[in-house]
Amino acid sequence: MNLYEITSFVLSIISASTPLLLAASGELVTERSGVLNLGVEGLMLVGAIAGFATAHTTGNAYLGVVVAMLAGAAISMIFAALTLTLLANQIATGLALTIFGHGFAALLGAGYVGISAPTLPKIVVPVLSEIPFLGPVLFEQNILIYFSFAALFGIWWFLRKTHAGLILRAVGDSHDAAHAMGYPVIPIRYAAIAFGGGMAGIAGAYLSLYYSPLWSQDLAAGRGWIALALVVFSAWRPLWLLAGAYLFGGITYLSLYLQGLGVPVPSPLISALPYVGTVVVLVLISRDRRRTRLNQPACLGKSFHAVA
Repeated sequence: MNLYEITSFVLSIISASTPLLLAASGELVTERSGVLNLGVEGLMLVGAIAGFATAHTTGNAYLGVVVAMLAGAAISMIFAALTLTLLANQIATGLALTIFGHGFAALLGAGYVGISAPTLPKIVVPVLSEIPFLGPVLFEQNILIYFSFAALFGIWWFLRKTHAGLILRAVGDSHDAAHAMGYPVIPIRYAAIAFGGGMAGIAGAYLSLYYSPLWSQDLAAGRGWIALALVVFSAWRPLWLLAGAYLFGGITYLSLYLQGLGVPVPSPLISALPYVGTVVVLVLISRDRRRTRLNQPACLGKSFHAVA
């Protein structure tokens, strides 16, 4: 491979990894608060159609991203109300949210199939973008790619360096103790769920306004489930999440790359490669139970009811 081919390969991996990183970053914050939201796939689809429809109607792709974020956060409040206020089972409600998101996005997007919308442009830094390899990789990227790194660093700083982040982690590790100390467990979890929903919505907007700039009912293509697996893979640590997102993004692009090379392997098998990789990694992780127990929020998936 020459330098141009290497650059194109790296850029393709970055593009494929970004929606995973965005969605997984939001889910990491949600899970650190003690809530397991399996509805990421549905939230991504709602964000994708909300962003696409807004950009098509207004001609402004940036406004589409904002609306996608708000749509993801708003739909996630359905999950929050059911699980936090009505104490519904988080796993069942998350699965229901994914099904609802698929159907709701398909309904809203019925009139947008086969049409185009403004796409998110790349931010080009003069002079620096002309540097071989480093220029296109670092200084000629979509704004949401830069945002994904900034958001991940902000999450790391928030969780590790701030008092509010410490409270969020305390709620996830022991909601009863946090409540006894006077911290508002339910509002904190509402905020964490809204943040996770907003990030999933942005991930969806990235797909419909940049990565595959057309609306399709199957646009997310299982990326929400991979994002959920990434949180476990990273052991609920932001910096490991970055490595995991680019690993899985690389596997996703590799399946497309092998198809383009005409590798004599059945196409469905190559397309399944990212999901096979996800299952294999999760099986390997599950064997190290000590690592999971040390890093998993102790109250993950558990309902909280304040006793007066």
